[in-house]
Amino acid sequence: MGHVDVNAIGFVLPDGRPLLDEVSFRVGDGAVVALVGPNGAGKTTLLRIIAGDLDAHGGAVTRSGGLGVMRQFVGQVRDDSTVRDLLLSVAPAPVRTAAAAVDAAELAMMETDDEPTQMRYAQSLADWADAGGYDAETLWDVCTVAALGIPYEKAQWRPVNTLSGGEQKRLVLEALLRGPEEVLLLDEPDNYLDVPGKRWLEQRLRETPKTVLLVSHDRELLDQAATRIATLEPGAAGSTVWVHPGRFSTYHEARRERFARLEELRRRWDEEHQKLKDLVQMYKVKAAYNDGLASRYQAAKTRLAKFEEAGPPQEVPQEQQVKMRLTGGRTGKRAVVAERLELTGLMRPFDLEVWFGERVAVLGANGSGKSHFLRLLAAGGSDPDVEHQPVGDVEIAPVRHAGTVRLGARVRPGWFAQTHQHPALLGRTLLEILHRGDEHRDGMPREQAARALDRYELARASEQVFESLSGGQQARFQILLLELSGATLLLLDEPTDNLDLHSAEALEEGLAAYEGTVLAVTHDRWFARGFDRFLVFGADGRVAEHPQPVWDEGRVVRER
Repeated sequence: MGHVDVNAIGFVLPDGRPLLDEVSFRVGDGAVVALVGPNGAGKTTLLRIIAGDLDAHGGAVTRSGGLGVMRQFVGQVRDDSTVRDLLLSVAPAPVRTAAAAVDAAELAMMETDDEPTQMRYAQSLADWADAGGYDAETLWDVCTVAALGIPYEKAQWRPVNTLSGGEQKRLVLEALLRGPEEVLLLDEPDNYLDVPGKRWLEQRLRETPKTVLLVSHDRELLDQAATRIATLEPGAAGSTVWVHPGRFSTYHEARRERFARLEELRRRWDEEHQKLKDLVQMYKVKAAYNDGLASRYQAAKTRLAKFEEAGPPQEVPQEQQVKMRLTGGRTGKRAVVAERLELTGLMRPFDLEVWFGERVAVLGANGSGKSHFLRLLAAGGSDPDVEHQPVGDVEIAPVRHAGTVRLGARVRPGWFAQTHQHPALLGRTLLEILHRGDEHRDGMPREQAARALDRYELARASEQVFESLSGGQQARFQILLLELSGATLLLLDEPTDNLDLHSAEALEEGLAAYEGTVLAVTHDRWFARGFDRFLVFGADGRVAEHPQPVWDEGRVVRER
């Protein structure tokens, strides 16, 4: 089938900082390997090097089999491209080339309908057939029916921006997993998928004979689908890689044992190093007044030099130290009260009471109204008092609704937006944003701001403008702003989507210590286990509470 060998890959960023250092691992025939690591460790860059989009500054990549690539942008397409364009973007290169020739010939026919143009058009159709274009269209018909419920003939000219992020992801995944390429590179394939979609992906990854290298932060998907975990570990000379030969359920224990082993090896090396230096010093002193010990002094020096030349064992990798100090504050006993609330066209009326300190997970399929509900709360409810004004900088669009929803006394909503759209932050560096403050948040001295960024592992990005950050860095910075804002009601819309594993765990720890109320929309099954109430938005418009997470309509799924 196919394989990928990554051999001693090195890469240096344009500003001179080393990103990857001697990265080597193998993705064997039929294996599903997950590539994980902190945000900014180089995961996407490494995938781009393997795909041939970037040239490495050292080492080489070898592989066998055709290559299919899902890039990060899938799920975020908002331009005028069509479903056909999206499917062509992940098709084999000969099909893409032949499609471009057909399009150019058709355009020429519209302008000049003479015999040479007709012959050119006929040749382009023949080339399209030779490249496998008609076979591709047959495959795409299967994919559009599976992902969108309509045949390719009706779907091909539909603008991609009319599809949800989950529909875009599902369509591209159908094409790649059913396509002819033996090797797949999938960058965040689970983002924007609801839980049934993630379960479908897990099942397909377990069944596929293809060789797959994927980047994901979804801990449940990693545990269910990946056969090995390759971890990029940042270091002063760039990220190196460690491969855990098992599933994610055994990953943390294996990592702890590895760190303990590296620490023990380093301790023994340091002890031996000190012994050799002491031996050299002793013979140096004695040889000064005893010529007979000069040879032993030279032998000890040689032994020490060889020991130091061999070098110490591998250092314990740098671990992220994200510390989220979400504080909150006391509010009235009832934080949220909804009476006959109905979001127009999305759900039936429902009642809800959320008490101070509760952790409520809002679950349901894409398009069921979960994010609209959070946005209504973020705006302060139906008729907000001054004290209920949101603490963030985002202008919140009104949400059409019937019934009422009110916030309790001293409840200040802080909203984490899934789209990370913060116009007020654009063009400003992180240090500048914290230093200047805003109408909801006091400014900070630069030294204090730098310490806050350091707690969120953002110190190195302090002079970057907000829009230049990775998705995970933007997510961490949003949470930092919520921490500093004094919000007593956290409204989190898919907060773990772009967070790396360590940051997601740090968020869980921060929420556990938070004095306030939390409502979170999530498709992250691992994250949802930390909540105590589960509000489910059904596809039939009903809103109901369940004692356990419900991921499939009509069925309570008891997570292990």
